[in-house]
Amino acid sequence: MKAAAVRLDKVSFRYGAISSEVLHDISLELAEGRFTVILGRNGSGKSTLLKVIAGFLDPARGSVRVMGRDIQKLSLTDRAGLLGFLPQSHRPVFPFSVEDVVLTGRASHVRFAPGKRDRAKVFSALEKVGIAALRRRAFTELSGGEQQMVMIARVLAQEPEIVLLDEPTAHLDLANQTRILRFLKDLAGSGYTVAAVLHAPNSAFLYGDDFIFLKEGQIQKLNAGQSPWDPDFLGSVYGLDLEVLPYRKRAFLFPANCG
Repeated sequence: MKAAAVRLDKVSFRYGAISSEVLHDISLELAEGRFTVILGRNGSGKSTLLKVIAGFLDPARGSVRVMGRDIQKLSLTDRAGLLGFLPQSHRPVFPFSVEDVVLTGRASHVRFAPGKRDRAKVFSALEKVGIAALRRRAFTELSGGEQQMVMIARVLAQEPEIVLLDEPTAHLDLANQTRILRFLKDLAGSGYTVAAVLHAPNSAFLYGDDFIFLKEGQIQKLNAGQSPWDPDFLGSVYGLDLEVLPYRKRAFLFPANCG
């Protein structure tokens, strides 16, 4: 079994002193070199959990350790060297080139001005994502799928060990969803630890290695011998009657009586 890149121990979180807890008593591990998918209904705490892991939100209780280190004790530079985060949305305003957008991912490495090494890292990230040919294009002129690949390249240019993505396939067509999920799976296979929030269980089960299920801010655990695509288990997570179609040792899910 692979070592834990991230470990949460009894983490709880609330927005403001008087609000109810969004996350309650969360304990989990993200294994190194795996693609972990976080699943659950809207409002279950998925995005909040990812931000707590990234260190953008401090838990009310519990601890978050990244590569064995307490994230709350890390400097911003050290944190950037361990974790790269892609938020749900990005709103381009200025027509910067793709290369310049990706270069902003080098901020934690640059003291005065970007140098040759920074430019080389940017080109390497663009090549890894497969969009080096776009480097001179204006970011604002790209399609949604191309923009998302640019933002992933920006995260990789940061040189983190762990890549966290919040709904990376939202608003993308099937071809671009497939392209990004395939890339993330390959990225994990190359040694990165990858964790993403996804809405679609079927996509998650096709490409993910490990799965975390949230319901009302709490981890939902599988029973012994139960698969992640067990219809009774997922029905309780999503509040929906489901049927399963086996597929290559995994499964597709459908709402019961949808025909």
